[in-house]
Amino acid sequence: MDLKEHLKTLTELTGPQGHEEAVRHYLREQWAEYVDDFEVDGFGSLISIKRGSGPEPRKRIMLCAHMDEIGMLVANIKNGYLRLSDIWGIDNRILLGKLVLIHTRSGILKGLVASVPPHISNSKGGADAYPDWEELWVDLGLPAEEVAQKVRIGDIVTMDAPAIDLMGDKVAGKAMDDRACVAAVTACLGYLKSRKHDWDVYAVASTQEETGLFGAATAAYKVQPDLAIALDVAFAQQPGVNGDEYPKHGSAPVIAIGPNLHEGLNKGLQDTAKKLEMSLFTETYTGNTGTDAWSIQVSRAGIPTALLGVPIRNMHTPVETVLLKDIDRTGRLMADFIAGLTDEFLDKITWKPAEVDKGDKKNGADK
Repeated sequence: MDLKEHLKTLTELTGPQGHEEAVRHYLREQWAEYVDDFEVDGFGSLISIKRGSGPEPRKRIMLCAHMDEIGMLVANIKNGYLRLSDIWGIDNRILLGKLVLIHTRSGILKGLVASVPPHISNSKGGADAYPDWEELWVDLGLPAEEVAQKVRIGDIVTMDAPAIDLMGDKVAGKAMDDRACVAAVTACLGYLKSRKHDWDVYAVASTQEETGLFGAATAAYKVQPDLAIALDVAFAQQPGVNGDEYPKHGSAPVIAIGPNLHEGLNKGLQDTAKKLEMSLFTETYTGNTGTDAWSIQVSRAGIPTALLGVPIRNMHTPVETVLLKDIDRTGRLMADFIAGLTDEFLDKITWKPAEVDKGDKKNGADK
């Protein structure tokens, strides 16, 4: 598999929150040679299953990266122009002058995001202010009557941003959050194709992460894994981003540490990285990571969960930028970790409450 072409295809597909069908179909085709079976849960997440070689019933590890991207809706149509509404995550500062795609019943229409010229703007900040949502519209170049016939309020709108090859083995484009991590899962499955592993591997491309981590929650409930690794992008160093707190390109995998991330599972991944002579960048979280890991870890009776990341620049813009090596290294780390999993690993890291003193049991302390 050509990782770069796979990534570019992934990012150019349309799949905003709740409308991930095209990405799901593509991944089903791409993952077919690496896995044994597929399922789709009731929320639309793709669940692929690669059987292990250990005795049944086998333990399960779930890899989860979300396939949805940030998107918009048509909020209003007036005089042939479209007003937009953010589903979640779009930074309106970057919209002015950008090309967008309107996904209608009759096909895809191209439009341009425009606004009142700064000379006559009534914005509070004048010419120096970024236009807010009410001051932006989409110009399709069509007569008002034709726009009214073809476009409906609620139609999906996405950025028209083909992937771009940059120097230094980097690629820029929309939806690298989180399709760079989906590509890392693909790389992991590719490495596992020639490796023996005892555990069953459930590779999940989850839906609606950007609107509330919903797809990962339902997928984890369905899969019932013994361990889980969530994958999401991390803020890479760039102008204005603190280099002491955030990784640079080439620092992947990024591993997160925090109260909802399992210490024993993290140590297992760190030990694997050492064997591979692979460095890890550590990010700390004191609470919600804002990733699928947050919802997976509380599924059913609780799932030991880790969070790995791929650094990207320019997050939530049409030019999110990644280094291909970071994606490949993340996939390789997961594959080596999975290949080394035994039944005993789970016993070693499982939290076991201290036994209640026999005397306390007699007195009813265990009731």
